[in-house]
Amino acid sequence: MTVIDQHNVHISGAGPRPMMLAHGFGCDQNMWRFVAPAFEEDFRVIQFDLIGAGGSDLSAYDPEKYSRLEGYAEDVVELAEALGVRDGVFVGHSVSAMIGLLAIRKAPHLFSDLVMVGPSPRYIDDEAAGYVGGFSAAQIEELLDFLDQNHMGWSQAMAPTIMDNADRPELAEELTNSFCRTDPDIAKRFARATFTSDNRADLAGFETRTLILQCAEDVIAPQAVGQYLHRVLPNSELVLMEATGHCPNLSAPDETIRAIRAFV
Repeated sequence: MTVIDQHNVHISGAGPRPMMLAHGFGCDQNMWRFVAPAFEEDFRVIQFDLIGAGGSDLSAYDPEKYSRLEGYAEDVVELAEALGVRDGVFVGHSVSAMIGLLAIRKAPHLFSDLVMVGPSPRYIDDEAAGYVGGFSAAQIEELLDFLDQNHMGWSQAMAPTIMDNADRPELAEELTNSFCRTDPDIAKRFARATFTSDNRADLAGFETRTLILQCAEDVIAPQAVGQYLHRVLPNSELVLMEATGHCPNLSAPDETIRAIRAFV
């Protein structure tokens, strides 16, 4: 099975320039279904599933490789090379925003623009450095312990909070179902790799043109995180969206499309 098959790749659009869309934790490429069509006229839109998610090849999952975000970044580089990507746009939601940054550091020729949707280089506060990530170390451990003990219960409890659109319960239900479809063991490992990561050092010297999309209210990546990224990334643009929650690609696709289109 090729790397393209392993990642359940779907390509659409007639444009000359590649745009790769990467989903966040507990999700799959279906999270981009409202956004992707808007770029098909001008881009070759590449959607894929991270290994362990969606329709990816689960036999390719290596617990050691994917214990760190760098393992996923290596996959992005390999996949982009196999697809002949050059001068592309990488659009990463949530943890895939940092995966994309790591991939570009490994292979800068692949992508000349990075779009980060609800990114965070570190979820845990660092009081000594004056960094606000949104969670204490104890809160992250509690979250991970809950996931370890009760994957289904964690999914049902966390999805409405993450989505944060109480007037549209169908969105939280979709996210719950997406979480529940993920293999529990893979979900536990990916959650730990995600929520205990600290990629602040990887931001140093990163000069790729970057758009940071920050939702008005986001329990996973609060405004302080977006502002921090904008301060430390010299070639970045920060857009504060009206959308709430952590998944504007699903809850506010039109606003998400407008912001990306204005950037690219």
